[in-house]
Amino acid sequence: MDIPEYTKASYLFDGIAGSVLPEEMLKTIQSFITTENIYLSATREIATKLENLNSEFKYSSERNPIHSIHTRVKTPVSIVKKLQRRGLEISVESARKNLTDMAGVRVICPYIEDIYLIADMLLSQNDIDLVRTSDYIKNPKPNGYRSLHHIVTVPVFMSTRVEIVNVEIQIRTIAMDFWASLEHELYYKLADRRTESISSELKDCAEEIADIDKRMQNLFNITINPNNK
Repeated sequence: MDIPEYTKASYLFDGIAGSVLPEEMLKTIQSFITTENIYLSATREIATKLENLNSEFKYSSERNPIHSIHTRVKTPVSIVKKLQRRGLEISVESARKNLTDMAGVRVICPYIEDIYLIADMLLSQNDIDLVRTSDYIKNPKPNGYRSLHHIVTVPVFMSTRVEIVNVEIQIRTIAMDFWASLEHELYYKLADRRTESISSELKDCAEEIADIDKRMQNLFNITINPNNK
């Protein structure tokens, strides 16, 4: 794989090349910065596709199966730390080969069935290729976490080339996202005091929220979409 051009980001390092930081290290840093932009472009590609699907439903079905869309790209520092934790080479090539979550898109849906609807429509597009699926709705994680994860590739059209980029897409309901967000916050705040009873309580909350999700889906099917029972 070609190393991305880094010359356009060189202005960020004026005055320190060869004196404060070795030249090779600067080239690596600049390559990561350029790669970050490519992955940002990939998240925009996915987000635009999702927004188009949501808009179509607004006019054809008078509802939105997507509540919100959030994108993120790991920073160069975060990528380097993850490579270090895994004992992998610190390079752009290593990151692109070994990390599938450098770019992420989180899709929040009102109802459970919307999750699979949106996933199916997105994956049916001919420039999206599925790499891997992890269905944590049908098979929740031991801690109670629920979400549908897809690793996909999407082409990003640059000025002189096309980059095929991995993007992790997480699709979940509002209720699933509520639990995941608070559990994540508590996990770090209680890192040194997390007990078995706290973990059990969090899992119980996940089960109760999942039950509410199912009840809300049933209410939707009865009152708004009675032909889909």
